[in-house]
Amino acid sequence: MVNLMEKIKVMLKNRYLTAVSSIALLTIIAGCAATESPQLATPSPVAESSPPPVKPSQPLTVSVNNPETATNTKIQQYLNGLTAQGSAKEDQGIWMQSGNTLLANHQGTVPLSAASITKVATSLVALQEFGPEHQFITLISTDGTIKDGVLKGDLIIQGSEDPLFVWEEAIALGNTLNQKGIKRITGNLIIVDKFYMNFELNPLKSGELLKQALNSQNWPSEAAAQYQTLAPNTPKPQIVIDGTVKVVPAPPTSVPLVKHYSLPLAELIKKMNQYSNNLMADMLADSVGGAKIVAQKAAAATGVPPAEIQLVNGSGLSEDNRISPRAACALFIALEGYLKPYSMTVADVLTVVGKDEGILSERPLPKLAVVKSGTLDNVSALGGALPTQKQETVWFVIMNRGANVEEFRTQQEVLLKSFLNDWGTVQASPAELTPNPARKSKVSRNEIVN
Repeated sequence: MVNLMEKIKVMLKNRYLTAVSSIALLTIIAGCAATESPQLATPSPVAESSPPPVKPSQPLTVSVNNPETATNTKIQQYLNGLTAQGSAKEDQGIWMQSGNTLLANHQGTVPLSAASITKVATSLVALQEFGPEHQFITLISTDGTIKDGVLKGDLIIQGSEDPLFVWEEAIALGNTLNQKGIKRITGNLIIVDKFYMNFELNPLKSGELLKQALNSQNWPSEAAAQYQTLAPNTPKPQIVIDGTVKVVPAPPTSVPLVKHYSLPLAELIKKMNQYSNNLMADMLADSVGGAKIVAQKAAAATGVPPAEIQLVNGSGLSEDNRISPRAACALFIALEGYLKPYSMTVADVLTVVGKDEGILSERPLPKLAVVKSGTLDNVSALGGALPTQKQETVWFVIMNRGANVEEFRTQQEVLLKSFLNDWGTVQASPAELTPNPARKSKVSRNEIVN
């Protein structure tokens, strides 16, 4: 078993992506080839799962009344400053709490445009549905036979909604099929079920991308560029497919060859949130039943009224996605509570400022804060956990709406640093905001099954 270094690259522009939001990842784990088995009906991919997901123990809200005076006064000064710059107070929302103590509340129960803070709801519900160890399995099989490097028949790809099957994963799969002894396929490349590649939802296009990836002689520049990020001497797959790509509604009778296991769900979510990948978020939301189901289950997990979480997609790529600041804060806290029994924290699925790469790398946010941001044309949102000395962990959400998004970001940063001046910075992350180091060994892999 060989684990290649994980690589993260911006690799794909898509009309559904608003910013830097693409991820490239490769881990090759080669299995041992076995002799051919008799032809069997192809089983559906069954994902690797965690122990039964933990249910939230209680609602995670605090009283909306009587916020701590000094903090709330500073928030009012912050809002007055925005008003002086032309931003209406009714377009802003703030909620801050430490434990069960309310520190600040401005329109905390009013649903406001949440942008990519929506992804926190998607993260929580996907984890509750599947568990952090869940792996999406892509099953590769054939209806033919292999002899002298030639597969006489079709290669069948049965997807299971893996949201991060990208160039590197396809290259690894090609090398595994080469190891299996396949260099040429006389039939077609058959795509079944929800197989996505490079965040492409169209199965035919995903199949065409996979066909290119399996034969390094046909690599486009993007694939060649991603290959350069891999470990030295990584083989280049050489599989010529004589036929075309076809999409069929049900898997034909076939012999399983290889199973591709995605990264565990927790690691997929971490990457989705680091790069605020909208397509990954929408794929995960769809996998649990869609945006309305995410909203319903998120409200149930946090104990807030359902009206405070209104979603039209799982990514936040719409101003119609509305979450109240209180509900958004409760989502972060519910995520923390869900992960604790798994010896994990929110730092395992969200960005740790100063330690994790991603879209927040260039923002001067407080070090060691664990956060998620959101941006639309007229919306800037920021929320998460701020470790402090005097107030311990402060959970906060700031939602701004108006014309000057860049100024909103600047003022968010100034505000948080001002609070740190009052409450004191920490030199190391507290236990509840420290990622589990064991998660670094989690990988995707290919397994030869026949």
